[in-house]
Amino acid sequence: MRPGSQVGPGRPGWLLVAVLSVASATAQVVFEATSPYHNIRVEDSGGLRLLTFDGTLQTRMSLRNPLEGHFEYIEYFHLPWLWNTQIARVLMIGLGGGSAQRQWAAYYPEVYFETVEIDPLVVQVAQQYFGVREGPNQRVVVEDGRMYLRRSRQRWDVLLVDAYTENRYGAFIPYHLATREFFELARDRLTTNGIVAYNAIGTLNAWQSDVIGSLYRTLREVFPQVYLFPAQTSQNIVLVATRDSRRRTRLELEQMARVLQTSGRVRMPGFLSRVRALREEPPGHFARCGVLTDDFAPVDGLLTRGR
Repeated sequence: MRPGSQVGPGRPGWLLVAVLSVASATAQVVFEATSPYHNIRVEDSGGLRLLTFDGTLQTRMSLRNPLEGHFEYIEYFHLPWLWNTQIARVLMIGLGGGSAQRQWAAYYPEVYFETVEIDPLVVQVAQQYFGVREGPNQRVVVEDGRMYLRRSRQRWDVLLVDAYTENRYGAFIPYHLATREFFELARDRLTTNGIVAYNAIGTLNAWQSDVIGSLYRTLREVFPQVYLFPAQTSQNIVLVATRDSRRRTRLELEQMARVLQTSGRVRMPGFLSRVRALREEPPGHFARCGVLTDDFAPVDGLLTRGR
């Protein structure tokens, strides 16, 4: 839903904001409204359709081809195929403009994909302006993601999490979607070979590295293996947590990626290059980062991303 700023480590996102301001000056406003959660705006600019929440870019989509123009990190949501080649049921928390939903519907129409989104206006916008369609294998539920997991007794092969919220101080991960208790609930709703893929904004060694470190340590409290995949063109890191206790090496994952592409199981172009982004060992300072719990999740400090 939300890309990290494409600026140097440790620097604020003013360069991205400046670029977006220039784009907005020449953009055509397609839709604008305010929900209880966001000011939502849809613009067309330079062949792209843009979705912003409270002035912050969430989604971009090519007007020529809806499967293009998205942010790179979206493609890391295909990584769970490396650990489970028989994925049948996927749950995603967070909709935005539906980049992941469009890809999975196009590349894996046989997979049941359900999305939980808290804001009904976001659902309306995604369906009307970004081509998100419901059908037998695509469903959208309007509810808080954690509440839905608690209420539901369904089992999922994959859980994708891409949820940021905004306030006047910046953007932050909703605390209740980042704690040990949340990840325990997620684990209990996964199948035996279940996988979590979690988008976070930050870097491994500089800007927002404490956020990534705390998420990594919190996931490791619950899952036997956690892998780090930093995006190459934005400050996003996708953390992949598996119930499989065996650690896979980079070589093993690359070999599996080739098999998946050759067989046609994974149909997304460029899959191997995303696998190669793996950071095999976490930075040493992660050991000093705190574990997030329902009693300790500092959303206005550690988890906040200032603009």
